[in-house]
Amino acid sequence: MCSKEELPKSLSDISNIPKQEVQEQPGVQHEMKPQPLVHHLPADDEHLVEYQAAGKLKSKIALITGGDSGIGRSIATLFSLEGCAGLAIVHLPREEKDAQETKKRIEKQSSTQVELICKDIGCEENTIEIIDHVVKKWGRIDVLVNNASEQHVGGNIQDLSAEQLEKTFRTNIFGMVFLTKHAIKHMKKGSSIINTSSITAYKGHSLLIDYSMTKAAIVGFTRSLSLQLIDKGIRVNAVSPGPIWTPLVKASFPPEMLEDFGKETPFCRPGQPSEVAPCYVFLAGNDSTYMSGQVLHPNGGET
Repeated sequence: MCSKEELPKSLSDISNIPKQEVQEQPGVQHEMKPQPLVHHLPADDEHLVEYQAAGKLKSKIALITGGDSGIGRSIATLFSLEGCAGLAIVHLPREEKDAQETKKRIEKQSSTQVELICKDIGCEENTIEIIDHVVKKWGRIDVLVNNASEQHVGGNIQDLSAEQLEKTFRTNIFGMVFLTKHAIKHMKKGSSIINTSSITAYKGHSLLIDYSMTKAAIVGFTRSLSLQLIDKGIRVNAVSPGPIWTPLVKASFPPEMLEDFGKETPFCRPGQPSEVAPCYVFLAGNDSTYMSGQVLHPNGGET
């Protein structure tokens, strides 16, 4: 569980982001100040309470890409609290320390077994190895969370290189398709696939053209795949968060933009991973058995 020192007294304490230095890609959580909230909300805010688990994912096996930090860490943490028997967390080499911290946190708070898999999902051969690893360990996949993403700020489409375009698409959409393609054969009726889109898929973003394109593609992928898999009893949904305080944000935007990050929302603050991850718990479990092809929008009140 979180230490008392980790928790701010209120959400407003961590909503005003101080001047930051931009991280190199991919961003890492252990270098962030303030730290994103993983699964606790400050009790001193009278309308907020600590997350209450109810065994919603008891005995399930889940695979989460980008599960080392940010929203992915929060998803993994809540899944373990909800009783997952096994969690596979896919990450990149630079994210190893974050991944180890996530594993340590989960094993301290639950009996969930955690497997860390260091692979780039943009390569189909790697995704086959990831799925084989999970199936060899646990024999099945009940929940697939396609969460890993990358983004690069660019102010002019004329500066968008073919290399960057392909890299963004490989991480954000190709890897999602590859993993799903090879995971389905190991998923049974009642299984769930959850994809991470973004508010940029709907609003757009002048500085994130390639990222926004991939996130819009994820919405189309989710809706189309849900129709294809409905007869198999596999549900496919998505979550479209933003703006959320994560390593992806700190590694993307210049310092002057981070100081105002999230303040344009009706809530007038950025969200925390702990405010997004419950959407994934809902979509992974039996509370959402009549939902497929849908997108949830934890985005600070944007419409």
